[in-house]
Amino acid sequence: MFHWGKWKKRMGANSSSKRPVFDEKEDVNFDHFQILRAIGKGSFGKVCIVQKRDTEKMYAMKYMNKQQCIERDEVRNVFRELEILQEIEHVFLVNLWYSFQDEEDMFMVVDLLLGGDLRYHLQQSVQFSEDAVKLYLCEMTLALDYLQNQHIIHRDVKPDNILLDEQGHAHLTDFNIATIIKNGERATALAGTKPYMAPEIFQSFVSGGTGYAFEVDWWSLGVTIFEVLRGWRPYDIHASNSVESLIQLFSTVSVQYSPAWPKDLVSLLRKLLTVNPEHRFSSVSDMQNSPYLADVNWDTVYEKKMEAGFVPNKGRLHCDPTFELEEMILESRPLHKKKKRLAKNRSRDNSKDSQSENDYLQECLEVVQQEFMIFNRERLKRRQDEGQSEAGGDDASGDGDREAEAGATDDDAPEPEPEPEPEPEPESSSKLSMCGSVCSSPGSC
Repeated sequence: MFHWGKWKKRMGANSSSKRPVFDEKEDVNFDHFQILRAIGKGSFGKVCIVQKRDTEKMYAMKYMNKQQCIERDEVRNVFRELEILQEIEHVFLVNLWYSFQDEEDMFMVVDLLLGGDLRYHLQQSVQFSEDAVKLYLCEMTLALDYLQNQHIIHRDVKPDNILLDEQGHAHLTDFNIATIIKNGERATALAGTKPYMAPEIFQSFVSGGTGYAFEVDWWSLGVTIFEVLRGWRPYDIHASNSVESLIQLFSTVSVQYSPAWPKDLVSLLRKLLTVNPEHRFSSVSDMQNSPYLADVNWDTVYEKKMEAGFVPNKGRLHCDPTFELEEMILESRPLHKKKKRLAKNRSRDNSKDSQSENDYLQECLEVVQQEFMIFNRERLKRRQDEGQSEAGGDDASGDGDREAEAGATDDDAPEPEPEPEPEPEPESSSKLSMCGSVCSSPGSC
């Protein structure tokens, strides 16, 4: 059995006593990280544990193959996720630290959370106490309130996308199908995971209607909390269900709540699982005013001072061990052999005037290379600190350069997810429009 604590100690003992020093002006790249082990795989990439060589800090690194993203028309979603993650930071989100690329892959380096996701623990038959789930409910309430203030709809709140840290606190991850709406706009795309999607998403897809907004995330939260408490979802919905049948289901089937649950909890869940979004709880004030959460000290929740009802075992990794085996044995382009592979490819390209077999694909790869958004939160925070120090020294009022307030592992769900519809960007001069497979996306957001 793999023991994370022993492994971490062994890695520390084997590391060089002298840390490497990187040029602060240099962009972070693949060579700045030591790859430790694979921990996850999802529809848009793989995730591994890495250690930054100069600071020795541990992170999770999500990497996505460029060619596969182009072939699957996923580049738009990757870029949208990067756009969102670079602008947000919250205590109950999985925050982005770095983004960079090489010839093969796009990389996102994010907070490392070793407690596993709620789906994993459900599959391990963990019986979550009501107190544990109440804390998740509060923490996700603060996360969704923050996202709403940033004009972001997550659109994929579910147990798979809620990760626990080592103290048992919940963090929302995976912004791959998130979207931004401002100034009263409405989203219209059929996007999400069917069992957790709100009724108005299906209704909008069938009838056009007025679309949907932030309320859909609060419905998904209600489904998630119900499932984590009871072990199954309030509606028997599967990926194979037609949209029309689901609209009928919501109008005819009543949710059966456990008679053992407190009446105030049932009342709150009813408010989250209200079919009409106009009557649904969908704000932090709605939640705070509910009798079930009347005794909650929200400052204590935000500061992570409320004791978690479930603390993951600190002695092991809470993920499927087959991810590491697949990476080491089955992966045709394993990450740990990337440096030699890229050097060989560069040598081969330089030795002959090679004409790509697929000029269109090559053009798309070049566009992705040019348009990819590099990010370094460590550098951003350093500049913020320096700016504050200078402002303090000059007795300034604090109106210096203002940086944007800054913000992976999505294991496979027990059943296949519907294909999320790529999100269109507003018309712009972006070079992405050069490549149809990169930017084409039917419908609207």
